[in-house]
Amino acid sequence: MSSKELIITNRGEIDFTKGKPLKLILSFYWPLLLTSMLQQFYNFADTWIVGRGLGDNALAAVGNMGSLFFLIVGFSFGLANGFSVLIAQSYGAKDEEMLKRRFAAVIELGFVLAVFLSCFSIVFLPIALKLLQTDTVIIGDSLKYGYIVFGGLSAGICYNISGSVLRAFGDSQTPLKAIIISSVLNLSLDSLFIFVLNMGVEGAAIATLCSQIISSIICINRIRKIELLKLEKGHFINKRFVYIDLLKNGLPMAFMNSITAIGCMVVQYFVNGFGVVYTAAYAACSKYLNLFMNPAATAGSAMTAYASQNYGAKEYERIKEGVKVCLGIVFISYVLLGSLMFFIPDKLAGILLSGSEQINLACEFLPRCGVMLIFVNVLFVVRSAVQGMGKPMLPMLSGVLEMFLRIIAISFFIGKIGFRATAYAEISAWIGALLVNAYAFYIAIVPFLNNEKRVPNWKYIFHKL
Repeated sequence: MSSKELIITNRGEIDFTKGKPLKLILSFYWPLLLTSMLQQFYNFADTWIVGRGLGDNALAAVGNMGSLFFLIVGFSFGLANGFSVLIAQSYGAKDEEMLKRRFAAVIELGFVLAVFLSCFSIVFLPIALKLLQTDTVIIGDSLKYGYIVFGGLSAGICYNISGSVLRAFGDSQTPLKAIIISSVLNLSLDSLFIFVLNMGVEGAAIATLCSQIISSIICINRIRKIELLKLEKGHFINKRFVYIDLLKNGLPMAFMNSITAIGCMVVQYFVNGFGVVYTAAYAACSKYLNLFMNPAATAGSAMTAYASQNYGAKEYERIKEGVKVCLGIVFISYVLLGSLMFFIPDKLAGILLSGSEQINLACEFLPRCGVMLIFVNVLFVVRSAVQGMGKPMLPMLSGVLEMFLRIIAISFFIGKIGFRATAYAEISAWIGALLVNAYAFYIAIVPFLNNEKRVPNWKYIFHKL
């Protein structure tokens, strides 16, 4: 591979505006995928250790926090991704002054976000668990786990923001190094705290918090070495429009994640209403679903960075090529991982669960979602392309649709067909969101990339979104 085909600086940054899209995206994708898979792996291993070391009730308590954690952390992750789009656009446009001002504003907004979300989540945690119909058997462990994780939320937010800034520069190697180190630490501390020191779910929470702190330190240290991100006092004296632009792009992506999380919380509410057996089975299924969606979600992250840089450089035709590459990646992922969910659900469920009833319930969920996994895989790519172009509103509205479809499916069907309704809630949400984002891409993005000077009036609002 020649240096002309793959533009990588000696600091590990990638310029997506030059060279062959396939090679550029794959060079960024593989370290990013390994990073994401390691994150999923140590979350998965954390679940396994909790389940094997403390039992299915403890697993249910930790899993019960999943939707709440996604609500809070998902908001910060969406905001960070929205910020990184503008960082990447400035980088692609080679506008150094605006890049530094935006980065300074991101630091300030990130600090405020961390303080607010930590306080908010701790205060409302008991109320949220009651609203979710959390079984009295597991509510104590849920509170212990939640207070520690949410109390240390600043570390997770710091990692999300610093990692997203690095990805905006095309650096997917540093987050990989951070996760390798933190994963080893997390698993070691999990085993020590649970099997040796008998610390219960608190041990799992502390191990997770320690690993997030280490990840943040590694990413921050890398950012300090990037010449373009070395700031002076004057860069923190920003005009209002800098903050407004960041929030206009970040908040819709943050709300999209949170709205989606609310839909997941409603599903959790109905699941919890059927008892701890349902809760444990759903926790295990959610872990597998997140794990097997991960390669496609990573392709979406690569698409965001690629589209953002090329949009800033006004290399619009290259974005279409990037979409084709990422769709190829997610199709291969679907064939491989969807097959596992369809053909061996019992073996997958047996890794995390010990009760036969829980395993049987998981076997109702995994094959159905495995067959339909292609819809959410394509969704990740199409939605990321729209967001990378700086058009986050329709993706946010698709999150609203996801929420309503999940709520409708679970509320109408769980009483009639039982646990299978959880699978249909996911599938209906995927299909609905994909239709909205595909429409957004076709109406707003394709005409723009083709340099059409005028979009029909009835479509104008969608073009602006």
